[in-house]
Amino acid sequence: MATVSSFEGLSHPSKSELRQFAELFMPLFSACTAEAKREAVAALSQNPNIPSAVAFFIASQPIGLAAPFLVSSKCLDDDTLIAVARTQGGAHARAIVRREDLSPTVIDALVGLRHSHQTPKHSTDERQANAANVSRTMERTIAEREEDLRRQLRTMARQLQRPVSDNLGARRLTDVQEALLVRFARERNARQFSMALSDSLSASHWLSERVMLDISGQQLATTMIGLGMDFADAAFVLECFYPHLKVRDGDMTRAETMLDTLNPGQCEDRIESWRRADRYTVDPAREGSVVREDEREQMVVRR
Repeated sequence: MATVSSFEGLSHPSKSELRQFAELFMPLFSACTAEAKREAVAALSQNPNIPSAVAFFIASQPIGLAAPFLVSSKCLDDDTLIAVARTQGGAHARAIVRREDLSPTVIDALVGLRHSHQTPKHSTDERQANAANVSRTMERTIAEREEDLRRQLRTMARQLQRPVSDNLGARRLTDVQEALLVRFARERNARQFSMALSDSLSASHWLSERVMLDISGQQLATTMIGLGMDFADAAFVLECFYPHLKVRDGDMTRAETMLDTLNPGQCEDRIESWRRADRYTVDPAREGSVVREDEREQMVVRR
């Protein structure tokens, strides 16, 4: 921390001072206690002059240490962010998604990112985390606590009904894809959301746009359930793009009620039928490839 404090006192460090800090910091950091490491990362997250080698070193630490730096540091350029996302895995990529200043280059890289090893979304650790969240709500009102409990019970019931591993080869969102969809929904960025959705479906932008143009929200709800999106995230996305679905009906919003009535297997089948129709209408190599707009609607929207 003395090294960090000394460096923070340099408003315009020279090249030699940057090099000296890099040489001192990394071995000292590796020898520090976990608490000292967290304090150093928190301090350096706000410093605009971190050497690139140190920035990459911190960003590549375990996510428990690296997260605040990945979210806040101004010293991480596009190439470094992309390299960290590709080499460190899903947790680091999800932290990068939370940055406020993501460039189109980084967004494109994250959208196309595929992680060969995905952590099951409903693991025992996550259930334990959900239980911890319940305990933290003790400072809220009784009504809020009861609502949180009801939501968690519904989620647990769905987990017991259908194991996450029981995919049977069905298309599934990666953690990064889901984080990007939630981010774009929060920003009400329909264009970026549509692009990310078409990537998740491996389909044309036309299909994702048609899904979003269904103002009832039913087609987007079907798509998200069919892709295995977390129930709470799917409800949040629907409520962002279709405000009428925020209205509460008993202890659930209209979005939650809509999602709750959908059968995952039927949603998967519906998505595959849309994708087949989409490939048929956009494939320039097939015979008679010119298809009118009304024909496309009949083949995709009505199915």
